[in-house]
Amino acid sequence: MRLFAVIGALAGLAFGSGAAFAQAFDKPIKIMAPYAPGGNIDVTARIIADKLREVTGATVIVENKAGASGMIGSDIVARAAPDGTNLLVSANSLVAVPAIYGNAPYDWRAAFTPITHIQRVPAVLVVPPNSPIKTLADFIAMGKDGKFPVADSGVGTTNHLAIELIGEATNTKYTLVHYKGSGAAMIDVMAGQVPAQVDQLNAAIGNIKSGKLRAIAVSSDKRVPQLPDVPTFKESGVKGLENFTFATFTGLFGPAKMPPEVVAKINEAMVKVLKDPAVVARFAELTAEAYPTTPQETAAMFDAEDKMVVPLIKKLQIKPE
Repeated sequence: MRLFAVIGALAGLAFGSGAAFAQAFDKPIKIMAPYAPGGNIDVTARIIADKLREVTGATVIVENKAGASGMIGSDIVARAAPDGTNLLVSANSLVAVPAIYGNAPYDWRAAFTPITHIQRVPAVLVVPPNSPIKTLADFIAMGKDGKFPVADSGVGTTNHLAIELIGEATNTKYTLVHYKGSGAAMIDVMAGQVPAQVDQLNAAIGNIKSGKLRAIAVSSDKRVPQLPDVPTFKESGVKGLENFTFATFTGLFGPAKMPPEVVAKINEAMVKVLKDPAVVARFAELTAEAYPTTPQETAAMFDAEDKMVVPLIKKLQIKPE
């Protein structure tokens, strides 16, 4: 059933359902960004929160709760009341991290209610401005002995898995330095304490444009307009990366067992948020594509991700450190 048909049907529900429908916006909404400030999840949460305040008239607060590669903050939402006032912004890592830790406090399929896709963004390999690494081939050469350090935003995050996918494709391996968010990792890379980082492009582009970081390659299918001089992985000429693309996509979730009418109400609001020209432009500035989906489409995207990355995690025997 299309969204407008759902909305039309909801309009005729009895008072009990109508009360639950309105309940989504008559209290402050807390959006959990389960990583440290400054990374892709945090940036995304704050962009949608600003517009969601306007669309709903509700107080919308973004809360950061870093730790355990996003599981601490995610678990807070999983245990919250399913009334639409506690929401979670999460990336592909929602399905990867539990597979890595094994003893995750929740089963992502059972613990959360998918609401909508938010945006997707490619990854970028960055180095300090004075790094001797000039090309992706240079970076791959550094990975031959497994000793070259590369920063990421935490075990099981999309940044981590992107590095593992690069290594798998090129028969290389790196010493991974896991942080509690890409913002903290970026600070150390800019300071020269770690020689390279794989990050979401929307989180890194500000420091790339300011000259604090230098981009080596992006994982998009084509060069991004904001960085026309930065080649794609596919253009690198590196064997194994001829068809390499990768994207982090983010979604909005609530706790399990949210009333369908509350899910529909939040989805309706998010459609307005993500189609707003200012929001579309803001994400585009950060090299991300904003678009909403139905809850069912969102669930299918994360299910497909689960089927792709969990076998890789098991093959590489990725474990928490």
